[in-house]
Amino acid sequence: MNSRQQTLMSFFSSKKNGPPAKEEPNKVKKRSRSNSISRATSRSGSRSRSPSASAETPLSSSPQSKKIKTLIEVDKEIQKHKTESELEEANELIKLDSKKEAEIPKLDNSKPIMYSSLTSVFKELEEESGRLKNIACTCEFFHQVLEYTDADQIDLKIRDLTMVTYLMANRLGPDYVPGLELGLGETMLLKALSQSTGRELAHLRKEYHNEGDIGVVALKSRSKQRVMFKPKRLTLLEVWKELNEIAKSEGTNSQSKKISIINRLLTACEGTEAKFLMRTLEGKLRINFGEKSIIVALSKAIIEWQMKQKKKKITPEMIVQAEEQYKEAYSQVPNHEILIKIAMKKDILNLVDNTGLSPGVPLKPMLAKPTKSITEIFDTLEGKRFTCEYKYDGERAQIHISEDGQMHVYSRNSENMTEKYPDLIPVVDELKKENSSIKTLILDCECVAWDNETNKILPFQVLSTRKRKDVQEKDIKVRVCIFAFDILYYNGESLIQKPLAERRIYMYNNLKEIKGKFAFATKMDTDEVDKITKFLDQSVHDSCEGLMIKTLDGKDSYYEPSKRSRNWLKLKKDYLEGVGDSLDLVVIGGYIGKGKRTGWYGGFLLASYNQDTGDYETVCKIGTGFTEEQLQKLHEILKPTEISKAKPSYIYDSTNSAASPDVWFEPTTLFEVKVADLTTSPVYKCGITYFGEGEKGISLRFPRLIQLRNDKSPEDATSSDQIVEMYSSQANLQ
Repeated sequence: MNSRQQTLMSFFSSKKNGPPAKEEPNKVKKRSRSNSISRATSRSGSRSRSPSASAETPLSSSPQSKKIKTLIEVDKEIQKHKTESELEEANELIKLDSKKEAEIPKLDNSKPIMYSSLTSVFKELEEESGRLKNIACTCEFFHQVLEYTDADQIDLKIRDLTMVTYLMANRLGPDYVPGLELGLGETMLLKALSQSTGRELAHLRKEYHNEGDIGVVALKSRSKQRVMFKPKRLTLLEVWKELNEIAKSEGTNSQSKKISIINRLLTACEGTEAKFLMRTLEGKLRINFGEKSIIVALSKAIIEWQMKQKKKKITPEMIVQAEEQYKEAYSQVPNHEILIKIAMKKDILNLVDNTGLSPGVPLKPMLAKPTKSITEIFDTLEGKRFTCEYKYDGERAQIHISEDGQMHVYSRNSENMTEKYPDLIPVVDELKKENSSIKTLILDCECVAWDNETNKILPFQVLSTRKRKDVQEKDIKVRVCIFAFDILYYNGESLIQKPLAERRIYMYNNLKEIKGKFAFATKMDTDEVDKITKFLDQSVHDSCEGLMIKTLDGKDSYYEPSKRSRNWLKLKKDYLEGVGDSLDLVVIGGYIGKGKRTGWYGGFLLASYNQDTGDYETVCKIGTGFTEEQLQKLHEILKPTEISKAKPSYIYDSTNSAASPDVWFEPTTLFEVKVADLTTSPVYKCGITYFGEGEKGISLRFPRLIQLRNDKSPEDATSSDQIVEMYSSQANLQ
C-alpha cells in the first residue's frame, strides 16, 4: 500500500470514528463572507445554512468547511509521507536487486543483444503480479544493457537503453512524432501469420476469436511449424529497425511490404519471441507494466550505474531523487531518447536543470481537481487571490511555434494533431503578422466548434465529427475557434515558473484576438460569491461547461506539467453538490439487449484505470441515457472489439455470474458519465487496494451517459486514485 493509500485509509477511519477535531474560528472579517456564501449557495441549489445557525457563525465551523479543511490536510499528509514511502520502496528494491540479478540471464558481450533477452523479461513480467518484483526485474535488465558495452561507449549505451525503454512501453518513439504508430489490425497480422506458418486463414481467425490474443495464436502456430533450415536468430537492433520500417511504410504497396517484413521476423522467431512480436505489432503487449513503473526502473538503473562509475555507494535517497528528477523532466520533455542522453552524459540527479521546454516538444498539461460548491472554492483557496475562467467544452490543445516558423498542435496526450487542424495554420500566421516579434511560442488552449454566422460556441459533439486524418482545409465543415488561457513559452523563455498573473500579462501584451478565430478565455477576478454565481450561470448560457478557478500569485500559481492540483479547480454547473465532476470510464463488457434493445447491447460494464498496476477496475454497470441511435452506433463500434474472455488486467468479481457481462471488449472505448454519488460495493472493484484484498470496492450510483470520449485513450480514463479521492470528499460516506 503506497503513501496515498495509507493516508486515505486513515482518512476513512477518522470519518467513521467521528467528526474531525474543532478548528479555530476564522477572523471576524471572514464571517461576513460566510453569510454571503450561505445565501449564494442556497440560491444556486446548494445546501443552505440551518435556520438555527447564528448569523455570526464562522465559516470554519460549518460541517462543509470542516470536511474541506480535512481534505486539505489529507493532501498535506500525502505529501508529508510521500518521501518516506518512496524511501521504503527504494530500500525494498535494493533488497530485491541481488535476487533478480540471479534470475535474469546475463547478456553475452561477445554477441549482439538478442531479441530473446527482452522477451524473456516480458515473460517474467507477464507471469509475476508483484509490482516491486517487476520493477526490480526490469531494472536488472536495464543494468545489463548499460554494462553490455564498455564504459566509454556511452552513445551505444544510450541507443540500446532507448530501444529497450520504448519497446517496454510498446512504442517506437514519443507520441508527438508522427509515423511511429504500430497497432496493426488483426486482418493484416493473421494474414502474415498464415503466410509465415502455412496455416489456413480461417483456422487462425477461429483460434484468435477463441483466444482473444494474437500472441498466443502466434506462439501455438510457430510451435507446430517445422522448418528445413534454421534461420538466424533475431537481434534486438534488427527487430527495432524492422518495426520502424513497418511503421513508416506508406503508399499503394505498403500492406504487402509490411506483411513481407512480418513474415521474415516470424520465420526467425523462437520460443516466446513470436508471441511478444505479434503483441507488439498489434499494440497490446499485455505485460501489465505501465510507463510509471518503467520510469522507476529506468531512473534507478541509471543512477546506480553512475554511482558505480564514480565508485560511490548507492543510497535510497539517491534512487528517490533520480526518480523524481526523471518524472519531472519527462512531464516537460516526454521523450525518453532526449532524457536518457542528457541523464547519461551529465547527471540524472540534475536532470531537470539540464532540460527545459522546447517548441515542437509538447509538455504534459496541468490538470484541475473537481469542486462541487462555491463554498469549497473559498475554503480550498483561503487567503489566496484567484481568477475564474470559462471552462470550454472542446478539445485541449497546445499550440507551438518553432524557430523555423512551423506551427504544431498537440493534444492533451502529446499526440500531434496538426493534420487534424490545418485551418489553424492561417490563424497562427495572422497572429504572427499582428506581432512580428513572435519567434517562438507555446500556448495552452481549448479548440471549440464555432458557428461563424451566430458567433457562438457549438457543442463538443459537433467538434467530434471532424476527421482526424487526411483533413483538407477546403473540405472542413466544422470550424473552430481557439480560446487561449495560458502562455507557457515565449521567444526562448520558459514561463511555467512565473505566477499566472504575470503569464497572463505576457499573453495579453503579445497576442491579439481575431474575431471568430482566436480569443482569450473569458475571465473574472473576484472574491465575491454573488459575482461567481452569476459568472457560472453566464458561462453555461454561453455554451460552456462551467468555470475554472485558478490561483494568481506566488509559487502556488506556477504551471505544473502533468499535476492535478488544488490550485486549479473546476466547477461544473451540473455537478454542484454531486461528486463534482463527470467521469471518463472504459467500456470493458456488454450485456445483451432485450425487448426494444434486442440485437444491440442493452448495457455496459465500465471500469476505471489503475495507473500503478495498469489494471482496469470495474466501477459500475450503465444502461440509461442511451437513445436507439446511440445504441446502434455503439454496437457498430464495439462489436469488432469483442474478445472471448476477460483480460488478465480486468479486475472484476468473477464469483458473481449475475454481474458478469455477456461479452467482453478490448479496452478501446470511453464513456463520459454523470453520477449522483459514490458508494461502496461488494460487486465492483474500483479502489479495492485501498480497502484491502477481498473487501469492497467503490461503485457509482445512478450513472448516466453524457457522451463518448473519442479524444481520450484508455490510459486517460478517470483513475482509481481519482475516484477514491472523490469518494473520500463526499459529505456522507456510505
